[in-house]
This record gives sequence, structure tokens and C-alpha cells, in this order.
Amino acid sequence: AVTVTSLTIVEPQQLSLFGQWVVLILIQIGGLGFVTFAVVSAITLGHRMSLRQQTLALEAFNQTSTARLRSTAVSVLRITVVIEVAAMLLLFLWWWGSGRMPAAQALYNAVFHAITAFNNAGYSLFEGSLQAFVSDTATIGILSIVVILGGLGFPVVVDVIRKRRWSGLQPYVRLMIISGLTLHIAAFLAFWLLEAHNPRTLGALAWADQARAAWMQSVSMRTAGFSTFDMSAIDDSTALLAAVLMFIGGGSMSTAGGIKLGTFVVIMAAVFAFVTQRREVVLMHRTLAPEMVQKSLAVVVVTVLTAVFALLLLTVLEDVAFISLLLEVMAALSTAGLSQALTHQLSTASQCVLLVLMFMGRVGPLTLVYSLATRNRARTRIRYPEMEFQVG
Repeated sequence: AVTVTSLTIVEPQQLSLFGQWVVLILIQIGGLGFVTFAVVSAITLGHRMSLRQQTLALEAFNQTSTARLRSTAVSVLRITVVIEVAAMLLLFLWWWGSGRMPAAQALYNAVFHAITAFNNAGYSLFEGSLQAFVSDTATIGILSIVVILGGLGFPVVVDVIRKRRWSGLQPYVRLMIISGLTLHIAAFLAFWLLEAHNPRTLGALAWADQARAAWMQSVSMRTAGFSTFDMSAIDDSTALLAAVLMFIGGGSMSTAGGIKLGTFVVIMAAVFAFVTQRREVVLMHRTLAPEMVQKSLAVVVVTVLTAVFALLLLTVLEDVAFISLLLEVMAALSTAGLSQALTHQLSTASQCVLLVLMFMGRVGPLTLVYSLATRNRARTRIRYPEMEFQVG
């Protein structure tokens, strides 16, 4: 729960009311991040932050000045409260007003799902997650929007609120919005196309229900963890696409996991620059610093190596289809939590591997960036001669 990964061996609806609230609180803390709470607590209690703590907070909040740490942390909390309360009210009014649930049940379910959706946790109190809501446009619409807002990244949401005009947004913010929507739409069409003829998933639904189910699945696959059809029945091609989407994840400084969308965009821009024989990596008419490309490459390589090693362990420990183990590994490492209902069937050793992956997925990229940011920057007069090295 604290890594906002919905891989479970006990379903949330099986827990007591007290247990469900414990899970909900852990999801909220894990989604916002310990850095946010640490900064707000230090400011509130009047404690001074050490230089090391300030450096960590700057990297976590993607800021360059310690003077903006307070405003950024407070903005994160305010945005979270506003979005979650708005989603809760909309879900409550719809579920109660439409007669789907009694008032008390509708309110509790609305609170639970608003928090889990915004924090991209994917925990659901409904049997089969959201499979019963594929005909409910309002529920699918509200939850998908909340998941997208949680996965965009707080810097993007803050800039949109402050500028309110497309031309006034920072190039990074515009790029994240464009690339995020492009990825969602492409995934939506791909899911629909690949599963439309599968009678065990979308094939048995009317075309409108297929569209809603495919849209919600394309959104939640980027680390939200909700499901609108049986993931254990999907084709291998769909499973591979799901693994790729989980690997990419959401935006930087968001409640989502993965290598982050920004990292993926930078790597693609670097590849394009090399193929077109361009010396600089350019995005939105801005040149990216070489250190940014190196950080992105380091995040991708470390994540891939971690996933490959964990997958190797699981293939040794389990006699399960490879594609199912791949989904399990990516679901844990990207904190997506969307697998083929395999977690509770795995051995204790394999579950321990997944536990490690979930923690690494939540704090790994941040730890990597922090270690790179605080490396010894002392310049030396020694320069080594260049060497010829064959690659590609």
C-alpha cells in the first residue's frame, strides 16, 4: 500500500473496516511521497533542514531554489486535497443519485476510490475492480480523469493552474501534456484493436462498452492498477503492450511510477538527434543539457537491469508462463500493480522478490537521481586521451 502498488495476496474488500482505513492512509502517504510530508512537517514545526535534506527535496520537487520548497510542498498538498475532494463528491453524488448504492455505502466507496485513483494505487473495493462499470460513462470518466491528473506530475498541474493559457505554459509542461495524451490515445486504440475480437475480454461487450473499457484500461495501465476486464484472459500481444506502458509510467513528481514519461521522451529525443546526425538534443526548440540525457539513460538502464534480474529469479522459482511473470515484474517495479491475478499463487520467495521490486520502484529513480546530483563535482586538471570504441 505504501508503494501504491495494488499487487496483493489479500483483496481490500476482505479486510476489516479498520484494515481498509490503514491501507488508505498508507496509500495517501506513499502517493504524495515521504519527502513532501518531511518538508511540510519541518516547516510546520520550525525545524531547519540540513543541506543534504535540502538537496534531496530539491531533486524530488524538481526545483533549483530552496526558497520555493515551502510553496511547492504546500501546493502539492492543496492540489491533492482539492482533486480528491472533488472526485469524492462527484462519485458520491453519482453513485447515490443514480440509485446504484445507499448513501453511506456510496460515500465510503467514493472516498476510498477517489484517494486510490489520484494516488495511482488501483485498490478497489468492488469485486473484479471496475469490470462492473464498463457501461457507466460517469464513473469511468471521473476515475480516468483523476488518474490522469495524479499521473501528470504536480509541476505540470501547478503551472496549468497558474498560467491558464496554453501559450504561457512552460515548454516542459506543454510537452508532458502532449506526450501524455498521445500515449493515452495510442494505447486506447491499440487495446481496443487487439482485444476487440477476444470473447473473454472486450469481444463479448457492445462497442460503446468496449470503448469505455479500453479507455480506462489504457489510462490505468500507466501505473494506476484498475482493470475493466479480466487481465488473465488478454492475448500475449496485449500483455506485451501493457508491460511497455507500465515501464514508461507517469510524469515526474507524480503519484505514478515507471521510469517516468519525461525520461522516455528525453531518451527518444536523444535517439532522434543521433539518427538525424544532430549534435544537440532538442525539444520544443530548447536544447537539453548532456547531464539530463545521462540521467535519463542511467534511469532506463538501471530499471531494465533490475527487471531482467528479477524476471530471471522468477523464472527459476516458478513454473508459470513467461509473459505472466513479465507482467508481474513490471507491475511491481512500476508500482502499477496490474497483473494476471498471479501474486497470491506465487511462492514466498517470489513474493519477497516482488516486495523488493515495489520498494525499488517507488524510491529507486529518486535515489538514483539524488546519488547523481550529489556526486563529487570537483574538477580535475587531468584529462585522458580519447579512444576509438566500436558500438552499434
